[in-house]
Amino acid sequence: MRTFRLVGAALLLAVVAHFVPARATAAEVKKSNYKGWKTYELSNGLVDVQVAPDIGGRIIQYKLGDFEFLWVNDQLAGKMPPPTGLGPKGEWLNYGGDKLWPAPQGWSGENEWPGPPGPVPNAEGLPNKARIVGEKKGGSVEIELIAPKDQYAGIQFSRRIRVQDEAASVSIVSTMTNIDTKPRRWGIWEIAQINCAERKGLSFDKNVTAYCPMNPKSIFPNGFKVLYGAADNPGWQPDLERKIMKVRYVRQVGKVGLDSVAGWLAVVRGTEGRVLVERFKAFPKDQYPDDASVEFWLQAPGKFVAGGKEYTVADDPTEAPPYMEAELLSPYAELRPGQSYTFHNQWLATNIGGGFPILDCNELGVICEPLGCSAAWGATRLVVWGRFGIFHKGTVRIRFLNDTGTTVGNDPLEMPVSPDRAFTPLSVDWVQNNVNVPQGAKRIALILTNVAGKELGQLGRAPIGYTTSQVKP
Repeated sequence: MRTFRLVGAALLLAVVAHFVPARATAAEVKKSNYKGWKTYELSNGLVDVQVAPDIGGRIIQYKLGDFEFLWVNDQLAGKMPPPTGLGPKGEWLNYGGDKLWPAPQGWSGENEWPGPPGPVPNAEGLPNKARIVGEKKGGSVEIELIAPKDQYAGIQFSRRIRVQDEAASVSIVSTMTNIDTKPRRWGIWEIAQINCAERKGLSFDKNVTAYCPMNPKSIFPNGFKVLYGAADNPGWQPDLERKIMKVRYVRQVGKVGLDSVAGWLAVVRGTEGRVLVERFKAFPKDQYPDDASVEFWLQAPGKFVAGGKEYTVADDPTEAPPYMEAELLSPYAELRPGQSYTFHNQWLATNIGGGFPILDCNELGVICEPLGCSAAWGATRLVVWGRFGIFHKGTVRIRFLNDTGTTVGNDPLEMPVSPDRAFTPLSVDWVQNNVNVPQGAKRIALILTNVAGKELGQLGRAPIGYTTSQVKP
């Protein structure tokens, strides 16, 4: 049992004075360099995105402040791909970061992508054309990437990557165009390699966990499907009560798929409390490659079977660097020659203050502990609790609502928030602040406003539970 108590306006001002979030600035894009590769850097003082056109047009790094989320292969740092896109022995050049592949993966015919490594030339590893898209408009900056034509798949990928002001957000619009002379059927497959190494040290971090809601009407008996590796891999940890799939990074190779329709996944680096979220739109009536909208791969030692062959991943840093792949798949697109299909998703980042579970997610933030509140009889003091990670820089305030959801009274006391800092609502002493719970108030809502004063929406709402004590029930 715990409470968050804040006694008096003076103490509130003291808390605000000591709150020093990362300084957010207007979004900008510029040419840069990351680990020896020429890049385009999109940043806004909260997040920084490094895009490397020369190595497959990938997002090679995504940062919240100085915290890097993506795994990068330091053995290939700064190296340019050969004309084949493959290594000297035909091996896959795994640079790291985030990239696109055609889906489904497979080795049984031309309607499956037999990689990695992909067919020669491997379009995934070849240079992209890149350009900054126009001047800055609407508080954001954007670049466009155009990949070389993939003659095997008969498609060509392009992507637009955008960063906006005052938010830990990256918008990614991926387009697939049929460049063949016959119809082609593929899904867009985006693979982000999340670094699971210790920030300091040579081992892996035992506190990296991904969360994704399971489909309550899943076609899979357990709500997920093991695609590669052992079914009893300890990394697969479904929470059947909450219907959320937990995937913990362990040193055992494997892959699972989910037909999730919730439209989000989150990977928590619990040691540092940092969270990478991917939001997307699901299409429950459409068919997906592998029947999955989300997949997770654990790059680790062990054995798995693919294409009828057994593979063994050795326990060494070269074959089994510690990373987890968070993968999004679009539905299949039936494309006639010249037709295109576009898939939109969004990356967001936040800080939740530790290795807390992600119970839910919306466009404003993640919820680790739901909002709750209680008031003593007589409505002289309100106790508010919960834990959130916020995607926007701005303020949060409490709003009182009646039974129909209509606002009653005024919104008291704003609290500053930022993506780089966990947010836990504070208990406010309404007596010393000369504010009472308004008559007719039955619930509260947390309202997020950006730095320009625009109301963005509700982080959550909860009924007011009246008690005889001043503590969280």
